[in-house]
Amino acid sequence: MIYKIAHNFRIWMALVLMILPLSACHINVTLNGAAIDYNVYHTIRVSNFPIRAALVYPPLQQMFENELINYITRNTRLQTVDGASDLQLEGEITGYSLSPQAVTEDAYASKTRLTIQVRVKYLDNKQQGKDIDQTFSAYQDFDSSQMLTDVQDELCQAICEELVQLIFNATLGNW
Repeated sequence: MIYKIAHNFRIWMALVLMILPLSACHINVTLNGAAIDYNVYHTIRVSNFPIRAALVYPPLQQMFENELINYITRNTRLQTVDGASDLQLEGEITGYSLSPQAVTEDAYASKTRLTIQVRVKYLDNKQQGKDIDQTFSAYQDFDSSQMLTDVQDELCQAICEELVQLIFNATLGNW
């Protein structure tokens, strides 16, 4: 009987000693990757991203801006505003280009790559030294037998989604 009490006491003490250090820890996990201190940051302004590329696909600007704002809204608690803000995202679409890929033995390209580049300025109006000025690039390949006009919307949407994730991770995600 004494052995059983001593054994139970040792198990209980071992559990207490394992749990005690954990009570002093604070683990903050977010599923979306955002690393924002909501005690400091409440608002963000997302400016227009005009197209400054040599080739222009007019719907691209609105498509990109909508995807960026929607992604921020879904993945943070920041309020988007038009005036003064804690954080700012601004920039321009600097590249929209097509290039041949996967050249076959008869010297024709079997795939074509659509590449979009976006220059982003991220401004932190609360803390010095956290600003970013960076160009992001993403692409999608499509079969050269297809006309760009037939697949352009779908390709641009996929590229915009990838660009927005890259931008989010580099700025608000703090990766």
